[in-house]
Amino acid sequence: MTNVAFVALACGLIIGLGALGACIGIAMMGGKYLEASARQPELMDKLQGKMLLLAGLIDAAFIIGVGIAMFFATANPFK
Repeated sequence: MTNVAFVALACGLIIGLGALGACIGIAMMGGKYLEASARQPELMDKLQGKMLLLAGLIDAAFIIGVGIAMFFATANPFK
């Protein structure tokens, strides 16, 4: 295998594992939000804002990984 093949494999792993982690993280957070809002409905507004902020941060980590993978795929500094 050449260096280009390794870069393609690494880009696929970065994007795939990042997406998997983001999906699992948001799913766990959403489940805990539903659990907490069912226990204390009066805190639902405060919890919703915090949940949306954390969902954005989790997605931001995935988008940064996609950006790094696209940089390696197009610029390929390892040639």
